[in-house]
Amino acid sequence: MSGIKKLAGQTMWYGVSSIAARFIGYLLAPLLTYSSHVKIADFGRQSLLYSAIPVLSILFTYGFETAYFRFSGRPEYKKSIFSTSFFSLLITTIVFSTVLWFYQDTLSNIVGFADIPQIAQLTICIIAIDTVCRIPFAKLRQEERPVKYAFVMVTGIFINLILVWFFVNYCPAQLQKDPENWVGKIFDMNKNPIMYVVLANLIQSIITLLLLSKEIARLHFTFNIKLWKEMMLYALPLLIVGFGGIINETFDRLMLKAWLPGTVEFKNEQVGIYNACYKLSLLITLFIQAFRMGAEPFFFKQAEEQNPQRVYARVMKFFVIVVATMFLVVSLFIPVWARMIGPGYRAGLKIVPILLLANIFLGIYYNLSIWFKLGKSTITGTYITLIGTAITIAINYFFIPYIGYMAGAWATFFCYGSMMVICYQWGQKKYPIPYATKKIVAYIVIAVLVFLFHKGVTSLIPQTIFSLGLGTVLLGAFIWFILLIEKKEFQKLPVVGKFIK
Repeated sequence: MSGIKKLAGQTMWYGVSSIAARFIGYLLAPLLTYSSHVKIADFGRQSLLYSAIPVLSILFTYGFETAYFRFSGRPEYKKSIFSTSFFSLLITTIVFSTVLWFYQDTLSNIVGFADIPQIAQLTICIIAIDTVCRIPFAKLRQEERPVKYAFVMVTGIFINLILVWFFVNYCPAQLQKDPENWVGKIFDMNKNPIMYVVLANLIQSIITLLLLSKEIARLHFTFNIKLWKEMMLYALPLLIVGFGGIINETFDRLMLKAWLPGTVEFKNEQVGIYNACYKLSLLITLFIQAFRMGAEPFFFKQAEEQNPQRVYARVMKFFVIVVATMFLVVSLFIPVWARMIGPGYRAGLKIVPILLLANIFLGIYYNLSIWFKLGKSTITGTYITLIGTAITIAINYFFIPYIGYMAGAWATFFCYGSMMVICYQWGQKKYPIPYATKKIVAYIVIAVLVFLFHKGVTSLIPQTIFSLGLGTVLLGAFIWFILLIEKKEFQKLPVVGKFIK
């Protein structure tokens, strides 16, 4: 239990930074969707841009972050792991950035910003700087310094948010009042506001790099060729896993634009609506992100202890309890969460419960995937991810022309659901872990049934106050039920145990 307590504490700190990081996107949603200066189509184009960035980031990092955790525990590599990893990414980042710079027109055309070439240039700089920061961030995680990690992330993100507000809301308002206002020297009303959003992101990346300069300054100018080769052999399959994962997570926006019938303007608007509503699955997404930050190094270290499988099983159960509760917190109170986006984007709210469940499946998959990450079988993750990618592409290709962005939501659901099931079945044969499978499935099914009951009743009595009241009662009943079933488990937790006798 002490290991789980430690993981929970680290997850809390990583959660602070992850929530802040993700909240950039979510707080940008109301800032941009409520702004009279940002068109729905431009918001859609921005969504496409921020779907392309993670794909390129996977190429730039090529699995070295996970490889860093895998080999950092080896005593013979302790002194060279940081410098070898950092310089490997630094050199390849320079090469990849140069190539991308020569093909920036292609990038601009893919994301729909061919009319604003500066956006592609700013984007390349963002990807390059963020890549250089990856290993210093990994070092903070490996050394179990979540407070410093959170400070660096939150500081950069806070500045980003302030800058976006300044460029998108403050500057236009001031220039409308007084065309001679001083902000006119740094802000041009004739330029697309999305360019300033990307500029704010670049400034955030630069500040983050500066805040990590102390860690970078500790570099030893050594490069261990033997270690590098071992890391590459371990990491390259993860590159394919990363590509597949990003395709499953973000390519639905690009596919929606490519395969949806209609004008370019209509396609961009649909992408904008889909992306805005996608952000309402934020609570589970944030928790999963925070959990991954703490769990990845924790799982690798736990493998060195006695009977790690028992710990992995208990972590899984607590994880599912939390995400099932979060599913209800969002799905039962959609009218509240919907206010995070402008009225013109709320037509897509029906995708939110589907995406919430999809993200639960993804979180469970991350827990399950420890069995192949611990060994030298990372190629297994490649196979599973490619299956998920095939499902994503197939469903989107065949159904987007008929049901639009609903195809993207269902593709995400079936993709992550399939990956979860395959990983579980395969893993139990190779590395058996005593998961409380029946309880885990039951908790998820009960949460879905509670949501369906709430949806059915509120369709008969469509009043917001009644909906929120009923949702509160049902959420409280679900939590009470969980505490009743898992009473002994929760009594072992210091904070919760005080209130459960």
